[in-house]
Amino acid sequence: MSLPSTAAPNGRRTRFIQPQGLYDATANGYSHLVIAEAPARHIYIAGQGGENARGELSPDFAQQVAQALQNLATALEAAQAKPSDVVKLTVLVVDHTQERLGVFVQALRAMWGAAPPPACTLIPVPRLALDGMLFEIDATAVIHG
Repeated sequence: MSLPSTAAPNGRRTRFIQPQGLYDATANGYSHLVIAEAPARHIYIAGQGGENARGELSPDFAQQVAQALQNLATALEAAQAKPSDVVKLTVLVVDHTQERLGVFVQALRAMWGAAPPPACTLIPVPRLALDGMLFEIDATAVIHG
């Protein structure tokens, strides 16, 4: 099953695809495959954790996810991009569980809305860079034109 390609008058061409023969990953908030055609501007966003602007981390996983996604949105805006421009995410989760996956997928769906979700890899890890850090997300965005 192929999700609709996103196309804009400026010639933007990005396709989000769920190939036949693979399960439908949209239920888990991602696409198996994203094809972005050139010419394009590529944006690489470093791992964003759940720290607020003062560098404080909540001990709550859901709050860290919400803050990390807000931080990602801020970085995208600084690059004049939006979530629908993101083609790839990498997510790191400390002490990963199905419950934590559900929290992340729900927050990701809220941020992306009706836009096709990007390709995504989730990696369970024992620890992240800072004490108390439970979640980190990095992104690659592509803007055509």
